[in-house]
Amino acid sequence: MELETQTIKLSTNGYCDIIDITNDVQDIIFKTGFTEGNALIFAGGSTGGITTIEYEPGLLKDYPQFFDRIAPGNITYEHDNTWHDGNGHSHVRAAIQGCSFTVPFKDKKLLLGTWQQIIFIDFDNRPRERNLTIQLMGKK
Repeated sequence: MELETQTIKLSTNGYCDIIDITNDVQDIIFKTGFTEGNALIFAGGSTGGITTIEYEPGLLKDYPQFFDRIAPGNITYEHDNTWHDGNGHSHVRAAIQGCSFTVPFKDKKLLLGTWQQIIFIDFDNRPRERNLTIQLMGKK
């Protein structure tokens, strides 16, 4: 087994900005020469998350609305009282979402479902520069 770590750099808008990173991850697999294994996608930081969705206009509206219902941005969070940065809801949302996801690949191709894309979602309340870590483990 071999291991390789790469980075995807993103400029985000915040406010539940959803970015499809599927092709970026697929390109890393192809360029590194791995043929079979697992791709770990990790979002460093405490206000962003990783998952898969069907990246289509309806879900791009539904998903942020879901988080507005379960961790609203218009209520008081103790984090905001501590740091006065207004993004307590961002931390709660990211904790619910999770910061990593692993996808298997075979024959240099991610084994995703037909309508399944890997996304990064920025829950913060401002634009950010993000670095996602992609760690491949497998064989070349």
